[in-house]
Formats: sequence, structure tokens, C-alpha cells
Amino acid sequence: MGFFSASRSLLRRSTTAYLSSRRWYSGSGSISGIDGVTAAGYHVSGGPSFMRGTVFWEPNRPLTIEEFQMPRPKSGELLIKTKACGVCHSDLHVMKGELPFSSPCVVGHEITGEVVDHGAHTDIGVIKRFPIGSHVVGAFIMPCGNCFFCVKGQEDLCEAFFAYNRAKGTLYDGETRLFLRSNGKPVYMYSMGGLAEYCVVPANGLAPLPSSLPYSESAILGCAVFTAYGAMRHAAEMRAGDSVAVIGVGGVGSSCLQIAKAFGASEIIAVDVLDEKLHNAKTLGATHTINGLKEDVVDKIKEITGGRGVDVAVEALGKPLTFMQCTKSVRDGGKAVMIGLAATNAIGEVDITRLVRRQVKIIGSYGARARQDLPQVVKLAETGIFNLRNTVTRKCKFEEANDAFDDLNHGKIVGRAVVEIM
Repeated sequence: MGFFSASRSLLRRSTTAYLSSRRWYSGSGSISGIDGVTAAGYHVSGGPSFMRGTVFWEPNRPLTIEEFQMPRPKSGELLIKTKACGVCHSDLHVMKGELPFSSPCVVGHEITGEVVDHGAHTDIGVIKRFPIGSHVVGAFIMPCGNCFFCVKGQEDLCEAFFAYNRAKGTLYDGETRLFLRSNGKPVYMYSMGGLAEYCVVPANGLAPLPSSLPYSESAILGCAVFTAYGAMRHAAEMRAGDSVAVIGVGGVGSSCLQIAKAFGASEIIAVDVLDEKLHNAKTLGATHTINGLKEDVVDKIKEITGGRGVDVAVEALGKPLTFMQCTKSVRDGGKAVMIGLAATNAIGEVDITRLVRRQVKIIGSYGARARQDLPQVVKLAETGIFNLRNTVTRKCKFEEANDAFDDLNHGKIVGRAVVEIM
């Protein structure tokens, strides 16, 4: 049993006992919040006054399910009844202590759900776009819309998102929206803290989800597909006819394969160390596959491309070895795009002279631009150009989140796993 696989009792609670304990009422109380801020007791009209969420406490300790006061959205924010949440390596990095983040926190950052409330004083345009009952998908980068980068159209560099959410685990007023029911103590938010029954999301981080798209599979649109789209569209500036190699074809990497195919790539080379993942890559558009344990990755890529290398190589693992493979796999003048997060202080090596003389371009890419890109990502799925069903290879229950992360940690999930919270 892995270190995330504690006994079922830690994460599983009796459904009967839980439902019988819920209180339905109208009224409000108050609890102490961060820095003396008061978080008023809150509930959805006619609905529950509290919810369940999974809490990360410290590295290598299993998640636990806790009860929270119902989250309260503020101006420009929406309260979402979460329907599904993807299981991502970014969460796993936090849970293993490889990426520092405020704790305790609720992880989970690629969600679908139903709008159940708007924050007070929210703009009427937002309310009309996202009426109560509408289906939505959330991007993990939730742009503020007002900072230097957002105004320039570079929402993937949003100052507020990185200064508040990633640095402090809060939204952009410096406060979390999550407070434990038992004692009112604050719990921080990784993005929107989506591995919970309800979550608060800034409107700028949401897009309408057509009723034709299922909640469960569509959850991956907000991170796995969103990240792949940003890498190919903005970082690589990929053009039809380009040759592409993707190193690491898990959830995000396999999404890169499909985006490359949608953009008209001539050759799509999938690289991994698991034959099962490589077989799945073939169904998602890969024209060639390479098992990195059995063949020299760089040599094989150059062989496939007539000795030149690919126009675009994407690294989706965040490891020094694959970083180096990525930079060596591109042709002269080509682009090496890095999207895999690494443990803090991990270093990638590059041949400086080749970088200079042969105009190799190395660029990092972290997600995409929610307001302009997320609707386009949804459209790719709606038209069937992006195959959601084949990308999501596992679905699990809310109480099984620890098992899903443990399997992700051990490389047992072929594509993307999704936790269903409906």
C-alpha cells in the first residue's frame, strides 16, 4: 500500500450518516477567518449549510475528507456545485512536498460543475453569461483580468494568480473561501480547491460547458487540455505540417498529441517508458512511438525525421533527463517547449554552443489564457476533434481520491483519472 493509500476509514465516511447529519436552514452565523476576517455562515438557498472537501495536511500524509462551511463567493466570483475533478501531477507534486504550497489546503484544479450562486455585486454581464443552473468548466489559471499581463492578453502570467493563489493559497483579496465547519479554521485553495462538493471560482476562469459534453470527461479541459493547447498554440506557435515529438504521454502529454493532430502536424512522435501508454498514444494521433527504456530517444527521433530532428518537441514530465532529450530532439531553429513541473530546484542541462549557433529555442509554458483559449478548447471537444472519452482512462468516486493519486504516483494511470463528485 502506497503512502497515499491509508485505510479506507480515513477518506470514506458513511453516506447514510453524512446525509442524516446535514442541516437545511435559513440564517447565518459567523466564524473567525484569516487575519481576523470574519467568514459569515453561508448556504445555498434551500440547500445545505455545509459541504465535504478533501484536505491535504502535510507531505506524504493521506488526504482526509472534512466538513466545511459552505464557501461564499464575492464580487465577480461564482459558487459551483462540483461535478468532477481531474487527478493531476501538479496536485501530486504538492502532496509529496516537491512543490511548496500553503497547508492545510484543498487540492484539485480541473473541474466541471453547475452554477448555484453569484457573489454580491457581480457584474450583470457575468450573471447573464453564467446563469444559475448553467454548466461550466474551470481553468486552473484563474486570471484577475486587471493586472499588467492580463491587460496585455497574457493571462497565463497573471500577477494576482501567482502572487496570491500560488504563493499564498488564497483568492485575490488575500483570503481563502474555505473554512472548517468544526472550528472555523481557514483551509487554503490550490486554484479553486476543486476536490470538494462546492468551490468558488472567479468568473474569468470559467467557460460555458455545452450540455452535449459530459461532466466527468470534460473536467480535464481545464488543465490537461488547456495546458496542451497553450503549449502548442502560444509557446510552440505550431503550424500545419510541423513535426512534433511529445516526451511523456500521460494526461497532459496525451492531450498534446491530440492538439498537435488538430493543428495539422505531419509527424507526431510519442515517447514514454510504458508500452501501454504508447499503445494508447497511437489511438490519439501518434504516428510513431518510442519506448525510452528500449531505444535512444534522441537518435530514434532523428532517424524518424531523416536526421534533422522535429520542428517542435514537448517535455511533459519535468525531469532533467527528459529536459535534455527534448532540447536535443529539435532541429536547428526548432522549439523545445517545457510544460512538465519539476521538484523545487531541479536543474535542466543544455548545450550552450548549439543553442546559440543553431538558434534552438527553449521556452516554458504553463497553461493557457482562460478567457480566449478555454472556449476554444471546449469547442474542440464539442466538435469531436478532441476525443475526451479516450483520454480519460479512469473514473473514481470522491472517497477513492487517495487511491487515484497513489496509482498516479506509481505510473498506473494510462491517460487521465477523474474523480466524480456528482
